[in-house]
Amino acid sequence: MTLPQILSFAIIILMMVAFVWGRIRYDLVAMLALLAAIAVGIVPFKSAFSGFADDVVIIVAGALITSKAVAASGLADRLTKKVIGWLTTPARQVAGLSGAVMLMSGFVKNIGALSMLMPSAFQFSQRTGTPVSRLLMPMSFASLLGGLVTLVGTSPNVIVSRIRQDITGEPFRMFDFAPVGLPIALAGLIMLMLTYRLLPERRPAALADAAMSTQAYTIEAMVLESSPVAGRPASELSKISEGAVTVTVLIRDVHKRFRNPATQILRPGDHLLCEGKADDLQKFVADAGLKLPHIDDNSDGKTSPDELGQMETVVTADSLLIGWSPAQLRLLDRFNISIIGVQRRGQRIQTQVKNFRFAVGDIVILRGDLTILPETIGELGLLPLAARPLNIGVSRNPWISVGILVIAMVLMGMGIISVPVAFMGAAVLIVAFGALTLKEAYAALDPPVLVTLAALIPVSDSLRTTGATELISAWLSHGASALPAIGALTLIMIVAMAVTPFLNNAATVLVAGPIAANFAKNLGYNPDPFLMAVAIGAACDFLTPIGHQCNMLVMGPGNYRFGDYWRLGLPLSILVVVLAVPLLAFFWPLK
Repeated sequence: MTLPQILSFAIIILMMVAFVWGRIRYDLVAMLALLAAIAVGIVPFKSAFSGFADDVVIIVAGALITSKAVAASGLADRLTKKVIGWLTTPARQVAGLSGAVMLMSGFVKNIGALSMLMPSAFQFSQRTGTPVSRLLMPMSFASLLGGLVTLVGTSPNVIVSRIRQDITGEPFRMFDFAPVGLPIALAGLIMLMLTYRLLPERRPAALADAAMSTQAYTIEAMVLESSPVAGRPASELSKISEGAVTVTVLIRDVHKRFRNPATQILRPGDHLLCEGKADDLQKFVADAGLKLPHIDDNSDGKTSPDELGQMETVVTADSLLIGWSPAQLRLLDRFNISIIGVQRRGQRIQTQVKNFRFAVGDIVILRGDLTILPETIGELGLLPLAARPLNIGVSRNPWISVGILVIAMVLMGMGIISVPVAFMGAAVLIVAFGALTLKEAYAALDPPVLVTLAALIPVSDSLRTTGATELISAWLSHGASALPAIGALTLIMIVAMAVTPFLNNAATVLVAGPIAANFAKNLGYNPDPFLMAVAIGAACDFLTPIGHQCNMLVMGPGNYRFGDYWRLGLPLSILVVVLAVPLLAFFWPLK
């Protein structure tokens, strides 16, 4: 073993120890490992930051944006409403969400399937109280298991098929993987249902201000000619929000006020005072097709839609607003801001928002140009609260983001465009068509995850550039030759699983596939089960977040730590090996 190989192994082992230790955040560990690799010379200066241009980073970034767009579309919420009556327990939610991801992953790129259904996991978490950390990792693992069933389900299957064609002249066909992959996937789904409790109950960091969202705001919304609720009884509004929003007052023709609006038939032009949590109000206004007065009028025409946003503020004792109403202060004319909603503890708001008189301690949602809104807030004597993304009353076409993502997946599946182009192209078009603003798209990116990926790629590649992969290959061939055929098959699969986090699954197959095939051929074994063992091992990285982009995709939203993955991943890995080896030997005879 040469000195560069020793250094490469040492840095990766120390990095893994630091990851498991957990005292230093994972992105800092990855950057320290990269600096160490540069310092000892196993990563050249010119390759030090090549990871930032790697396809995997682009794919994960695009998937984060498309997932955010699907969440913002509201379709995940509608889907959740339809099935929440059946998926009432965490075990059922794991089964339903993971099963759906698994099914889609057989025919759609697994990270694409995962990104489409991640928003539903957050909806279930919000509505039922199931920690999202107990839903996202099972979904990620299920996406990997689903890819085992078909030729196009995962990259290792495609690469192994090409290796077989080079050796035998015939590639694997579309469903050659199903006899082994399908039982493994179904057994894995059952295990995920039984073992999800091994995961910690952890809320995402982004929800640290969740306590704030439990307070009820009052907003004023208007019924339009195009509103689907126009001409229908006001009592149906409660069904739309599933009781999460209360319509306290209906105002008609300015002077007519109905404090029991449930008996009234809604007419275009009616104003409704609605009370509920910010997130519920946002969905309610969109689903009912209502409009917030002046929400489109608070821009002077020069403000980019990307610069418009909403902020939560509290009225301080020195505020200029105290004792005045928005109409009296002419906030829209003087400051180009609109009042979206108000909240006063212990009191239900019964007046129109424009006539609401401010008092100390009131919480107010303002909408305006985010580039000057902080300065305006200071002038008015308001105190900004913790930032939360609010878009009450902002309407979006719910089908744009999903349609773009589906088209991208179809084009990618047909081989017309590559995977990174598909995801980044979808992200760009989602912004271009207004499904997300640029600010929302940038906010959807998870810098710690992307930095970790970019730093680890050149560090992991040092195994190849120093010749350490050839050393591993020699050890594999030597160890396998001393075992019976079934033992060699098991060893090759386990080694593929162990190496994947550092070479990524495609590189693992490219390195281990030919070795396994040549080993089988030299000893008179059928190469097919050995090739499939490599593909299964490379596709099933359940022990770390760094071996597959799906695992990295859920790390930030699930607020996972590096050591969380083996809790669920170790029993699942053992199950895969225990099932896969006899199934391979049965369906693909060793001789």
